[in-house]
Amino acid sequence: MVDPSILRDGEAVLIIDRKGRRYLKTLTTGAEFHTHTGVTPHDDFIGQVDGATVVSAAGASYVVVRPTLSDMVVKMPRGAQVIYPKDIGPIMTLADVRPGTRLLEAGVGSGGLSMGLVRAGAIVKGYELREDFAQIARDNVARFCGAQSANFDIEIRDVYEGIDETGLDAIILDLPEPWQVVAHAEKALRSGGLIVSYVPSTTQIQRFRAALDDSRFGLVRTIEIMERGWYINGDAVRPDHRMVAHTGFLTVGRLLADSAGPPNEKMPFVRA
Repeated sequence: MVDPSILRDGEAVLIIDRKGRRYLKTLTTGAEFHTHTGVTPHDDFIGQVDGATVVSAAGASYVVVRPTLSDMVVKMPRGAQVIYPKDIGPIMTLADVRPGTRLLEAGVGSGGLSMGLVRAGAIVKGYELREDFAQIARDNVARFCGAQSANFDIEIRDVYEGIDETGLDAIILDLPEPWQVVAHAEKALRSGGLIVSYVPSTTQIQRFRAALDDSRFGLVRTIEIMERGWYINGDAVRPDHRMVAHTGFLTVGRLLADSAGPPNEKMPFVRA
């Protein structure tokens, strides 16, 4: 049986030095890792176990681990601004992502969210306006998800102009005018399917929610995620001075069946 802890040629790893600096690298036989403390061959990391400490010939020590999704999002190559790790998990939960979920992601950017969706087993169609962003996303997903990246496909197109896919389980939007997609989403989603939007401003929320109010979407709610770390050193326990506060608002709605009638009139409880 192959030991899953062993780091292998071609894998992405996170190398952490004594000062906590982090370097995202792909292990390649014969390649070298360069820092101000000297050169360490990749061969010194290949074959080590995940979480090992490697000491270079120059005496520098590094901890080497496989990167988590959060590590990858923070350190990966990017073109567009990425969705923060603190928001990726809630987005996936709101969209009810699970193995086999068929979804559209519009506004793929650098592929941070895409990596989480694909690794969770979703079949992801991406719509992206820029080919350079799309290629960065393809590379990042391939690097992190390996063979699962076969479930990720991007088209260079504008979702505001329409959606070709039908019977989708979910649509996730990371773009400035999500209200322009609501009518298209009604045709593309299966009954009971979910639409999730990530936007930074309250005016965007207002316009998106107004569009949802005039559609077949119900059970709508908007939330915001904040992340606060804690400083813990012996008996000294307190909140960190800094926190990751506002990044964006998450809005989710569910497509109701035609027979449900106008939600505001017949079922006011479906509006949050």
